[in-house]
Amino acid sequence: MRILAAMSGGVDSAVAAARAVDAGHEVVGVHLALSRMPGTLRTGSRGCCTIEDSRDAHRVAGMLDIPFYVWDFSERFKEDIVDDFIAEYASGRTPNPCMRCNERIKFAALLDRALALGFDAIATGHYAEVVRDVDGNPELHRGEDLAKDQSYVLGVLTGDQLEHCYFPIGATASKAEVRAEASDRGFPVANKPDSYDICFIPDGDTKAWLSDKIPMRPGLIKDAEGEVLGEHDGAMTFTIGQRKGLGISKPASDGRPRYVTELDPATNTVTVGSRADLAVRHLTGIRTTWCGQAPSDMGTSAAAGIDCEVQVRAHGEPVPARAWLGDFISEVPEHEANVPVARPAGQLMHVDVDEALSGVAPGQTMVIYRGARVLGQATIDVTAKDRLGV
Repeated sequence: MRILAAMSGGVDSAVAAARAVDAGHEVVGVHLALSRMPGTLRTGSRGCCTIEDSRDAHRVAGMLDIPFYVWDFSERFKEDIVDDFIAEYASGRTPNPCMRCNERIKFAALLDRALALGFDAIATGHYAEVVRDVDGNPELHRGEDLAKDQSYVLGVLTGDQLEHCYFPIGATASKAEVRAEASDRGFPVANKPDSYDICFIPDGDTKAWLSDKIPMRPGLIKDAEGEVLGEHDGAMTFTIGQRKGLGISKPASDGRPRYVTELDPATNTVTVGSRADLAVRHLTGIRTTWCGQAPSDMGTSAAAGIDCEVQVRAHGEPVPARAWLGDFISEVPEHEANVPVARPAGQLMHVDVDEALSGVAPGQTMVIYRGARVLGQATIDVTAKDRLGV
């Protein structure tokens, strides 16, 4: 096959490209330039897609004797990822930019260009596997190393996209094995630290970064009973479940910590409460997509739903759940209670969890599984303390 290897400059994508070459494929390496600041350099081990990373990727490509290119996707990245991130926070949501990047850049824009250029698939260094069912349809499964499994952030992929995805390190037992292989191959990135945090906020200070992008208005911090406990500089820099940096001088009556439990962009109010107030048992999601074939036994009521597991964070634990489909909706342009931004058209997904989740915020992604297989995903729109399917 003709394989386009997406090379981030890290050890995982380097070994993935090397294994694609070893498998006899015709491989071309490409590094995505996503920053609109050409002088951007890595800060510590944060971020990715910097000049330093492109140089590392280029070195590895040279050692593999494969062609290497840098493709400028910075304008698309700004519009689809950075601007979306700002808009979501401005609307009181907590987005996951890595999910959006996989959905709109790496496995949309990049894959579209790869196919247009005659490539059969793109290879990445993700810890996940594409498995075929009995009818030959592609399914996305968790990677062998559950500690590094990245199937969650790939939950936005469709069946058509999975047909052209190649994850050479997905079946590897551990990250240590990948690093050892990179060292044996003499790759200079063998011991390079993993990137983390948000790549376009390299110093990790999301609050300060957002403060320069979103007009901030002072507002009130209240408890669930409406008592004013303090003031804030801008509600949009808070997240559901946040404990530190609340600026509340008055302690809770029971002496226990307070957490952000609700953000109201309309009134610019931050509501705080106890840890118990963060517990939710139901999730309603929008932007529902299926990762391969949709489950044929999933109905439109709790009784006709499916037993599954749901995961709401990249490295979170999956919890037993029941999922079913809701109504198809048209875009809602006006603000609704508990729905801070317009809903895009599509089908709702409802999920009841067997055990309460804590600190789940609108804007996060819920990915549903059956065992190791990813079934699909939706963006969390509304949370509720009680289960609906009872």
